[in-house]
Amino acid sequence: MKRILKLVVTRWLARTPLGLVALGVGWFVMRRRRKRNAAERPYGPPYERDRLTAVPDEGTRPRGR
Repeated sequence: MKRILKLVVTRWLARTPLGLVALGVGWFVMRRRRKRNAAERPYGPPYERDRLTAVPDEGTRPRGR
């Protein structure tokens, strides 16, 4: 339901130039916030920590370590 609401609001805002400016500012702010939060967490989101990465001559290891 939340995704549908976001889609409807985004499409409604995208109709006008002022709405597009608001969407651009929101996108830029969220991008900066995500980047800052990612730097604070050592290994990224939980779903990325659980995946395995192939390591030459060593088998596999958790991603990010």
